[in-house]
Amino acid sequence: MLETTGDHFGILSGLPDTLTSVLFKSATRRRLGSGEILFNAGDVADGCYRLDRGVLKINITSPQGEELTLAIIGPGSIVGELAIIDGHQRSASVIAVKDCELSFISRAAFEECTTQYPEIYQSLVSVLATRLRQTDEAMAAATFLTVKARVARALLELAKHLGEDVGGGRILIPQRISHRDLAAMAGVARENVSRVLSKWNQQKILSRINSRYGLNDLARLERELTG
Repeated sequence: MLETTGDHFGILSGLPDTLTSVLFKSATRRRLGSGEILFNAGDVADGCYRLDRGVLKINITSPQGEELTLAIIGPGSIVGELAIIDGHQRSASVIAVKDCELSFISRAAFEECTTQYPEIYQSLVSVLATRLRQTDEAMAAATFLTVKARVARALLELAKHLGEDVGGGRILIPQRISHRDLAAMAGVARENVSRVLSKWNQQKILSRINSRYGLNDLARLERELTG
């Protein structure tokens, strides 16, 4: 599953700033309007993007044809980086949630850069090893998290990237987020998400109108993370 936590997204985000700057020194710029598609699952993978401004969502399509959101990511994140390593097709779709500015480097540019700076590959090996350990730790932690904690974590992640402060300590998530999206992000069954949200709605921890969430008690949601 795609990572949905942390300030960065993608293997290249773990490189030292000096090497990342070298990689993107000759990058081309791209702008996306809200709702525009950066790329779709199955597309030819010709390079990767760094998100400099805006918000993106990572989507997959279920076997039943339903579109699910796996992650919401913000500035500093890198998407599509595996393409410059293995050249395989895109494994997920990436769509702009807000207006975005991105930097693009092609696979050819990456290979040229690593020829000149072989230390990039050395750093990548170190980053990959660290990410594998982090993935193992995250999977172990998720095993012991309660359903409520997983749902709370997904909502807080959405609030971080998409939330609008509407006063009184309340955060509004203006985008439509379905129960299936939250279930995919939280890694739990949709029915469990529905039960948790229904209870929190009754307790006025959050409100939901037309698939848009208002988080009324952030402190309570944060406490759910620790059980």
